[in-house]
Amino acid sequence: MLERLQKIISAAGITSRRASEALIQNGQVAVNGIVVTELGSKADPSIDTITVDGKALKISAQRLYILLNKPPGYITALKDSQGRPLVTDLLKDVADRVYPVGRLDYNTEGLLLLTNDGEWANRLMHPSNEIEKEYHVRVRGKVIDQQLKRLAEGVELEDGMTAPAVVSLVKSGEQNDWISIAIHEGRNRQVRRMCEAVSLSVVRLKRIRYGTLALGTLRAGQFRYLSEAEVHQLSGEPIKSPPYVKSARLDKSDRPVKSSRPKQSGGKSSGRR
Repeated sequence: MLERLQKIISAAGITSRRASEALIQNGQVAVNGIVVTELGSKADPSIDTITVDGKALKISAQRLYILLNKPPGYITALKDSQGRPLVTDLLKDVADRVYPVGRLDYNTEGLLLLTNDGEWANRLMHPSNEIEKEYHVRVRGKVIDQQLKRLAEGVELEDGMTAPAVVSLVKSGEQNDWISIAIHEGRNRQVRRMCEAVSLSVVRLKRIRYGTLALGTLRAGQFRYLSEAEVHQLSGEPIKSPPYVKSARLDKSDRPVKSSRPKQSGGKSSGRR
């Protein structure tokens, strides 16, 4: 069946559909040996030979949905010109190629989703879905109520005013405080920039929740597959063929970690930051 090239490339787990469009426009995609640069071009992956940078696409027979606890010091990309560690380096036992859903900064840690299902990734990242992401932020010094209020109401950044956020004090220490910030936008380094806008210096930043998925007790560098119910609940749509790969932890020394939405209370609130 004929499909748009960017959809085929995205479905193969190479990258997102938007990034696939850039590959096509840059002349990095060929169909049956002929370079294609028009975004409206179509192909049939069952009979056509489609290559990206000279490498033939391999359409996976299974959909993979992975939740990784990203440690700091890893790049959320499939390659890095500086040779820094990639998040995919932590998935050595995953045979099929997957790519990150969105990004986390080099020094930001916590919940990161990876998949080879381009349609699912696009739904999660589309701004209209407004999926909430929660971060725990360790800041230097003490936080005052006025700073929390400004973060919650929205702050002015160079790319415009941020939407209202759910903000609360999580833990107060002698030298550093922890705050929770839950946002549904996905601007570049947004949480860090929000904190800078109210004169808060970020010492540590960790994403603990993505929509209905919580990081739970998964240790840094470990990952697990999402259950079919988790995938459906997060995107709001059923999984389409090819078949879904059943949930299983690759680290067999640990039991699967169940994800649940954290309770929203006064102590803790209900996103490359």
